[in-house]
Amino acid sequence: MEKIRMTTPLVEMDGDEMTRILWQMIKDELLLPFVDLKTEYYDLGLVKREETKDQITIDAANANKKYGVAVKCATITPNKQRVEEYNLTEMWKSPNGTIRAILDGTVFRAPILIDSIRPVVRNWNKPITIARHAYGDIYKATEYRVPTEGKAELVFTDKDGNESFRKTIYDFECAGVLQGSYNKDNSIRSFAHACFKYALSTNQDLWFSTKDTISKQYDQTFKLIFQEIYDAEYKAQFEAAGIRYFYTLIDDAVARVIRSEGGFIWACKNYDGDVMSDMVSTAFGSLAMMTSVLVSPDGNFEYEAAHGTVTQHYYRYLKGEETSTNPMATIYAWTGALRKRGELDNLPELMAFADKLEAACIQTLNDGIMTKDLVGLVSEGFTATAVNSAAFIAAIRERLEKSLA
Repeated sequence: MEKIRMTTPLVEMDGDEMTRILWQMIKDELLLPFVDLKTEYYDLGLVKREETKDQITIDAANANKKYGVAVKCATITPNKQRVEEYNLTEMWKSPNGTIRAILDGTVFRAPILIDSIRPVVRNWNKPITIARHAYGDIYKATEYRVPTEGKAELVFTDKDGNESFRKTIYDFECAGVLQGSYNKDNSIRSFAHACFKYALSTNQDLWFSTKDTISKQYDQTFKLIFQEIYDAEYKAQFEAAGIRYFYTLIDDAVARVIRSEGGFIWACKNYDGDVMSDMVSTAFGSLAMMTSVLVSPDGNFEYEAAHGTVTQHYYRYLKGEETSTNPMATIYAWTGALRKRGELDNLPELMAFADKLEAACIQTLNDGIMTKDLVGLVSEGFTATAVNSAAFIAAIRERLEKSLA
């Protein structure tokens, strides 16, 4: 078979542990035999990040800005234990956080649905996409463990050195804890534009929720900026497309989401999105069945799996033991990137290949061939057989070859 051509490279960001092993298996079995794969390769494994003092993460993000589309493997964000395990000179920051900051991106996560696994919430019939504002909030907060009684104040000094705001946060009568978080109007605006554009591109309703009744400045700023941008730039487009945007308090949004049938985008602030994406993915089945794409307001895309590096499976793999790690989200990172590359470069064959590979994955699962994490989730009336990762990928390839033939 003649391989499907590409004209512009993808930015390929390799990763860590078991997902790194799956990454190569997916390329060898499902991509390289069929696609003349062109990538600009960056190794974001923790060893290489240490070797380059994390410069390689910055280089990869800038390459993403250059070429427009990237695909990323899961990576380790080191903690104290990882510093010792990998003999690191520094507790390097999350690669995802670094890339999000450079691209000024918003993360969109949506579940992969199959017939044999029904969501825990019975009325969810369509995917729910979480849009997470991946900037600021507690992830960039300044914290202090208050050791004794004393006064904590919030102070703002402008660029000319003038103190324009001072207010007591709390007069501590005992030890406690203090946290100061922030956000920026331009980042919130980028978040809003990304959400509105993504809703239009996928023809889905957009919900947005904060707690502006309690947070009358911080959360209300999000609400007002979203409404201003919607009214000025997107309202007519939404109405023409037959979709809607609405804002509600986050506690009301949770109730609405549980009662809904799905099929919409739920935009959340950073912490809310972190929590709700795990809740939604678990209720739909598994974090290993969750797609993730980082979208920047200027049209750059980075596709990745929503889960981590599957450390325990990797340790078993190093011992020579058989593993049954689910590669679905990582495969869908590749298909998402290939489809977007094909769309931007006007390569319909590349887009069709991505569609056929996804269809082969779904057919394999619906035929009852699964990794162990999914077998226990199968609904009554369906039969499933647990296989290891290599056998699962081989089954996908078999169906893909039939489809391409």
